[in-house]
Amino acid sequence: MDRRIIEEVEALTPTGTPKLADVARLANVSENTASRVVRNKGFIAAETRQRVNEAIEKLGYVPNRAAGSLASSSSMIIGVILPSLSNIVFAEVLHGIHAGLAGTPYQPMIGVTDYGLVKEQQLISSLLAWQPAAIVTTGLEHTDAARGMLEASKVRIAELMDIDNRPIDLAVGLSNREAGRAIARHLMQRGYSKIAYVGHDWLADRRSHARYLGLCEGLSEKGLDLVAENRIDGPSSALSGREALARLLVDGADIEAVAFSNDDMAVGGFMHCLAADIPVPDKLALFGFNGLEIGQALPKPLSTVLSNRFAIGKAAVEHLLESAERSDPPRVIDTGFSIIEGATA
Repeated sequence: MDRRIIEEVEALTPTGTPKLADVARLANVSENTASRVVRNKGFIAAETRQRVNEAIEKLGYVPNRAAGSLASSSSMIIGVILPSLSNIVFAEVLHGIHAGLAGTPYQPMIGVTDYGLVKEQQLISSLLAWQPAAIVTTGLEHTDAARGMLEASKVRIAELMDIDNRPIDLAVGLSNREAGRAIARHLMQRGYSKIAYVGHDWLADRRSHARYLGLCEGLSEKGLDLVAENRIDGPSSALSGREALARLLVDGADIEAVAFSNDDMAVGGFMHCLAADIPVPDKLALFGFNGLEIGQALPKPLSTVLSNRFAIGKAAVEHLLESAERSDPPRVIDTGFSIIEGATA
């Protein structure tokens, strides 16, 4: 690189904010060519691309994606809306999204809803202002306003973790209803008929409600009903699962097995059994959902359903990037689930 040109560029940009024109001048290319390198659009000779990238590095140039989006149909942003980042389930989905975007010019812009549909609506509005190439969100349920914005935007949309209803564009995940039925069938095949349920807030986590409905449907196939159930109002946690199971058992109901809304709750239930000296599964069988590592680290590995969270995130962005046009009709990708037999049920 020509040191004289660098010094001239620095003199012309006293604010310390180099422009694309500065990059083009230093690399001895047109501004259009420099722009195509930055946006990774069209064919660029390897030697030219290298010169432009070296100029970007030398000058510390940062592309203005927001400004670029005004001159094109979309930016290089993929909006990603998740219920939580502290929940390992969604951290693994995000890991899959990052893997799917690796080697592409796209970058995720992440928002967290804390399981709130109104918060999701606000995030959708904010993300659409950036003209993203696509939006990835969680679940098929949205406020009417959010759905209206998504449908009117025409950008690619992926709705994750649920395939039980019709998506706007692309749904990637599993049937939570069928997972609930599979749990019921597994427990009945193991000889359990007196089955109870422990869960958390269905308004915050509608997918757990779908699994509950599937569980009840699966039991009804053999003429059975839940013998007892206890559901907390707040979010799931190991502590909530421990307390909820304790309350369920205090009434003295005749229970052989308990299906929990997820592994967090089931791990807490296992801890209650340890504290109360209840042999698992000899006296009480426990079953979870998600296949989290913590459940498999228990003294007796948790019996549960494995949801393919990494695959969900990765498949979603890979399919979104295949085409700029929405799926017509909307497309459903079933990443499936599997039973982890474990040692607790």
